[in-house]
Amino acid sequence: MHDNRLITEGRIDRFVRDSLIPALYIQTVPLAIGVWDDLDEPLPFTHAVAQDYRPIELPYTWGRAWSTSWFHVTGQVPKGWLRGDDAATRVELVIDLGFTHDRPGFQVEGLAFRPDGTTVKSINPRSSYVPVPQNGDGTVDLYIEGAANPDIAGDWTWKPTPLGEKSTAGDGLLYVLGQCDAALMDVTVWELTQDVWTLDGLMKQLPVESPRRHRILGALERMVDVVDPDEVSATAAAGREALAPILALPASPSSHSVVAVGHAHIDSAWLWPIRETIRKCARTFSSVIALMDADPEFRFACSSAQQLKWMKDGYPEIFERIKEKVAAGQFIPVGGMWVEPDMNLPGAEAMARQFVAGKRFFLEEFGVDTREAWVPDTFGYSGAIPQIIKASGTDWFLTQKISWNQTNTMPHHTFLWEGIDGTRVFTHFPPADTYAGEVSAADLARAERTFHDHRDGSVSLLPFGFGDGGGGPTREMMAAVRRTRSLEGSPTVEVDTPERFFERAAAEMTEPPVWSGELYLELHRGSYTTQHRTKQGNRRNEHWLREAELWAATAAVRTGAEYPYDDLERIWQLVLLQQFHDILPGTSIAWVHREVEQNNRELAAQLQTLIASALANFDVGDGAEYLANAAPFARDGVAALSAGRRTLREGGAPTLEQTADRHVLDNGLVRVVVDADGLIVSLVDLATGRDAIAPGAAGNLLQLHRDLPNQWDAWDVDDHYQRVVSDETGVDAITAAQDADTVSLTIERSFGRSHVTQVLRLRAGNPTLHIDNDIDWHERRKMLKLAFPLDIHADRVAAETQFGHVQRPTHSNTSWDAARFELCAHRWVHVAEPGFGVAIANESSYGYDALRSTRADGGTTTTARVSLLRGPTFPDPVADEGRHTIDLSVRVGADVRAAIRDGYRINLAERSALGPVAPLVRTDHPAVLVESLKLAEDRSGDVVVRLYESEGARAAAELTLDFDVDDVVVTDLIEREIAAPAGLAHDGRSVRFTLRPFQLLTLRIRRTPSPDR
Repeated sequence: MHDNRLITEGRIDRFVRDSLIPALYIQTVPLAIGVWDDLDEPLPFTHAVAQDYRPIELPYTWGRAWSTSWFHVTGQVPKGWLRGDDAATRVELVIDLGFTHDRPGFQVEGLAFRPDGTTVKSINPRSSYVPVPQNGDGTVDLYIEGAANPDIAGDWTWKPTPLGEKSTAGDGLLYVLGQCDAALMDVTVWELTQDVWTLDGLMKQLPVESPRRHRILGALERMVDVVDPDEVSATAAAGREALAPILALPASPSSHSVVAVGHAHIDSAWLWPIRETIRKCARTFSSVIALMDADPEFRFACSSAQQLKWMKDGYPEIFERIKEKVAAGQFIPVGGMWVEPDMNLPGAEAMARQFVAGKRFFLEEFGVDTREAWVPDTFGYSGAIPQIIKASGTDWFLTQKISWNQTNTMPHHTFLWEGIDGTRVFTHFPPADTYAGEVSAADLARAERTFHDHRDGSVSLLPFGFGDGGGGPTREMMAAVRRTRSLEGSPTVEVDTPERFFERAAAEMTEPPVWSGELYLELHRGSYTTQHRTKQGNRRNEHWLREAELWAATAAVRTGAEYPYDDLERIWQLVLLQQFHDILPGTSIAWVHREVEQNNRELAAQLQTLIASALANFDVGDGAEYLANAAPFARDGVAALSAGRRTLREGGAPTLEQTADRHVLDNGLVRVVVDADGLIVSLVDLATGRDAIAPGAAGNLLQLHRDLPNQWDAWDVDDHYQRVVSDETGVDAITAAQDADTVSLTIERSFGRSHVTQVLRLRAGNPTLHIDNDIDWHERRKMLKLAFPLDIHADRVAAETQFGHVQRPTHSNTSWDAARFELCAHRWVHVAEPGFGVAIANESSYGYDALRSTRADGGTTTTARVSLLRGPTFPDPVADEGRHTIDLSVRVGADVRAAIRDGYRINLAERSALGPVAPLVRTDHPAVLVESLKLAEDRSGDVVVRLYESEGARAAAELTLDFDVDDVVVTDLIEREIAAPAGLAHDGRSVRFTLRPFQLLTLRIRRTPSPDR
């Protein structure tokens, strides 16, 4: 037989394009359209419905970037179209708002409302219809809110665009309203289209040698033969009959199984502002509910409590319908977090609060206790996450993004992920490699082909539905589910819930493989540094919230002061929102980051007011100044979590010596030598006499790299950045200063279009050198690092993460090691060999790198560099432009404990109090730290204390309670009582326990009732 396969496939493709799809609608009737348009900001339906609408003719050009237009659509459907329950036809409105391509969520979008203000569904290029009731009188009266969102992504060329901010987007009109018709759909033709799409897709996934592929091709060819292109409607049934036998052949019993879960990954901000995300949620959820009404089999998983709260606050009608669908088991809250956050950058308590806020919302609003953490699209996962997931009362974890690794492929799709403390969580990566599947043959074939765990597992999960910009699942996707439920050559497919998937997967994989430690994403490494102001605001908010809760709880217990529950809840929710995985990483448009910075200024003022108000309860009126110490360890003689009189530091006044070519700063603990270029050429720990700076090298070295990633500008740092670097050693001026307590050098430098002022400070009795950087940054496509070449033979470098730290190699023995050329740390990194170490702490940086090299003298140098700033041009063309303050500290002769304490110190600035404050709790073990002290979320007045072991060693500790206690219970993060760890005991005023390395523990302390409580 002659091989004419390609000719036949071409014939089928053209038939579908030119004959089948154009025949979907038997007849169309234009409708009347009026417009009220060019709104700068969205207005609610109640306002829009009261406006005067001017009539327009199509095509109609409309839509400045980010503007809104309302369209009033009226008319009458022909009487003959309305046939009650006639399944052969369906009446719809078909609307083209001016779609520029077929990708939903990245361009113009619409939402249809009935005259009573209830929503119908969204309008986008892959779901451009609005149903018309078949049993009505045929009257059409709808309002459509059109959102002229610009297509910032375009063709992903990464070119700078002004469209990411209203002030620079221009006044040009972007879209052309081209169609608004009542249309009569031929249901048989639509069903035939779905048959063909499924079979054609499957055929193209099968090997050319497969008999099944050729038999599908033959069936499709017969379908083309029997369907008359001039009478498609009349012959479509015959076409379906030609395909029925080939569609009826069942899947092999050993086929891979796919659990399909409807989903719409909606970025809470990204290439659109938060205000637009709220409308994206309304559009998507309206469509999801409409699909549920039409198809009871459909299930949809929604992962963000914040997005549902937006519906509760701004679209109560949608929210009530969501609640009905939750009760019916169709709308499924998952994830248990406030948003889908970045999982590297948020601090320990903030990461915990994502679950506290999210799970509480789902429990209170829906009565649902989510069992799965659901974060498909985030940029890597710290080794602390398994413990945090489990501590929240969550059983499973799902993500997908790790499949984007540039270098290495994860060896498993279903496995146990082990965290830094030993906690393991059952984890799944969908092998279909998407969180926005279409249930296409390509999705299903990829799931089966790439699944790494076939030996012990047979099932994977497929989240389906248009995502990122929303849109969600479509009726076409559900049609594909039905056709692939059991289809020869394809995995089997069933719609079910994430819970049922995980239960099934866990039941069949009784001994899953284990992955230990962080899940490092070998991509998007620049997200640790981009948009420094956003990151600095987050870090400050986290620590100010710690202080506000600590002092407010202490005041409530000690003085009966009112605890600011509402204020703290509101602030936490905004902070958690801004930790979303395209906000905190710095990968959103300029509009988003401008709003975040404004929010952070307002939050700073609110938190300072809360802190001051709480501390004012302890004013003794003696005019003396006290130190309020919110750190979890004593500071300048003031106990942890208390306020008291500062004890003067030991040691004499620091000294400063100057010569023509160097400055020497000395405080009896450390001696710092700075050369004429403002570089640190010697950094000596005077207790040991050891110099931390490598021979012939210099620290405090600013290095400027060319930073041109291949793609994903704001996200990525590619390894080739290391090849082009300049050392910025030019000095404008060096100025010395000295007082009784501090010696300092001010170093000014200029390079490119930027200017840096550094202040090096050494204080009496303090072995830590502070380096404050004031940077006026105007470089594009550059990255600025601060380097410290250390005379230390470090095989690994410790870096803080949530509730602990991780050890990362300084070599590149394996491809996994080599891929970790840019890393994430929280407040500190520690470079050490046995007996000697250096701690580098920071108050707002996250990116760093650390590499070891061998010198000519045979010694080894470990160079640690902190990433300060970047200058990507997409999606924000002026990211990081302007003024920044970035403070660091360097401590020689430091162990991990010293690194931890310097990290807290630099992030918890000294604060004055007006009177003494006794701590509510004390720990007797220096490695067991109180991360959070607050009143309970249920507003019972119970005190909640969260502790963790910080140094990576087993610790037996006692927590002393300095207030009247009725009972102490162990809880999960949600503050629900759980079984206490073995050996934990309490006797009214103390709690004794043993923590494994990095273990966290949450205690709920029920206070003895008082007459006024």
